[in-house]
Amino acid sequence: MNDGNAVERGGEAVDAGKAMRQSSTHQRTGKQERFVSRYGPWAIVTGASDGIGRAFAYDLAAAGMNVVLVARRGEILHQIAGELRAQHRVSTLVITVDLARADAVAIIGAATSELDAGLLVAAAGFGTSGALIDAPLAAELEMVDVNCRAVLELSHQFGRRFAERGRGGIVLLSSLVAFQGVPRTANYAATKAYVQSLAEGLRVELGPRGVDVLASAPGPISSGFASRARMTMGMTQTPATVAQASLDALGRRGTVRPGWLAKGLAASLMFLPRWGRVRMMGIVMAGMTKRGETPSHG
Repeated sequence: MNDGNAVERGGEAVDAGKAMRQSSTHQRTGKQERFVSRYGPWAIVTGASDGIGRAFAYDLAAAGMNVVLVARRGEILHQIAGELRAQHRVSTLVITVDLARADAVAIIGAATSELDAGLLVAAAGFGTSGALIDAPLAAELEMVDVNCRAVLELSHQFGRRFAERGRGGIVLLSSLVAFQGVPRTANYAATKAYVQSLAEGLRVELGPRGVDVLASAPGPISSGFASRARMTMGMTQTPATVAQASLDALGRRGTVRPGWLAKGLAASLMFLPRWGRVRMMGIVMAGMTKRGETPSHG
């Protein structure tokens, strides 16, 4: 690929058809076989170099699925790909691309066109903190590109592919902040509200065509996200908690709040009116944030 993008398998340029033919054929457990038969043999994970996306990649490989790893940091992706192949005997495809680019999803689509992909996990995303009017507008617009536009394009392209094959799944990363406005991270919360609403609508549209859609809405997570968004978190849960709970819920529910912390925080807000939740989240964010800086993303 040009312009700094690459599509590679095992450190070499990939022949996508060959990668498909070399899909893992080792004996699987009954649970793995059921998961692969519904969503396999290939899963696509964006934001796979770190945090929640990385955790999804490991869980999917453990379930016997071949994994397409998408992120900007190719060196880290190749390290992860090697570990997945060694530990789980699956095939991998590395796509090094920045989802803020207008042509990023087209690159992913072309690179995976010969793969029998049946699951999309759109985990790439980033946030900022601080008052919106004090933030660089370019960073906020880039966030909309990654958190919303790219998610929409991915859902459109792979939703069509999965519907045509008559089976598949889409996991979109929402957030606890998606259910009300949140001062000091107003744009990030708004992007996640978009993702939550998109997933809810797509679930009804695509369900009759054999495609399961899930919104995963975690609370505070111990990953690189907090440092990039200039946030100081107290209690957190691990990316592995999000990945495991989300995959367990896929095909069974429309929205999952993974882990006890997300469930507890949601319960603490549920009896407040929407304006009250906004005020409460503003108080919480004031204690967690400093003036935001432009973050990086997976």
